[in-house]
Amino acid sequence: MKRFERLGEARTPDGSLLELFRHDGSYLIRADGIELMSTRRHLSEDRLAVVACAPLRDVSGARVLIGGLGLGFTLRAALEQLGPDAEVVVAELMAEVIGWNAEPAYGISVEAMRDPRVRIVHDDVVNVLRANPGGFDAIMLDTDNGPEGMIMQENARLYTDRGIALTMAALRAPGRIAYWSVEDDRGFLRALRRAGLTVETEHVRAHGNARAMHTLYVATPRG
Repeated sequence: MKRFERLGEARTPDGSLLELFRHDGSYLIRADGIELMSTRRHLSEDRLAVVACAPLRDVSGARVLIGGLGLGFTLRAALEQLGPDAEVVVAELMAEVIGWNAEPAYGISVEAMRDPRVRIVHDDVVNVLRANPGGFDAIMLDTDNGPEGMIMQENARLYTDRGIALTMAALRAPGRIAYWSVEDDRGFLRALRRAGLTVETEHVRAHGNARAMHTLYVATPRG
C-alpha cells in the first residue's frame, strides 16, 4: 500500500489544522483529519467555473472573482472559458495554500498562477468583495464546504443575508454568482431567493461515476 506523504500544514484563524498530502501521484488537503479536496475529485469544482464563466467567453475585458483557491481546479477551468483579455482574481485567506499551489515541485497550479490574466490576492474574500462594488462579471464562491462550513466560522458570513447582499453589490450587471456546496441546503436557497436572485440548482458528481453529488447554486439578479 502506498503511503500518504505529509507535505505541509497550516492553522486557520480559528485553529483548524489544514494538511497537504501526496498519495500515489495525487494531492489532497485534509481539515482536522477529514479530506476536504483532492486532485482526484474535482468535477464539481470544474463545473463551478463553467457555469459562471462560459457566458463570458466572448465578453471583452471580463473580470471574475474566485473565492477560495483550493487546489486550483476552478481557476484552471475559468481560464479555459475566458478570453485573452480577461482578469481572474482569486482571493485566498491562507498563505500556505497559495504556497502549495505555487510550489514547482508539486506542480499543482504553477502554470495557472503564472497566467497573465490571474491575480492572486492573499486576503479574506469578504474584504475583496467589499473593495470592489460592481467590479465583477461573475463571482464563484467555494469556501469551506459551502453554507455548512467545516473549517472556519468566518466563512459563514458569506451565506447570511448580509453576505449575499455584499456579494450581489460586487456584481456587474448582468452577472451571475455561482456557489459550491457539498450538499443541498434549502435554507440557503431560500435566502438567495429572498435576496432577489433567480437561482438554478445543479447536481454534479464529485468524480467519474461516484455516488457523491455536490450542489451548485447559480444565481442571477432579477430584473
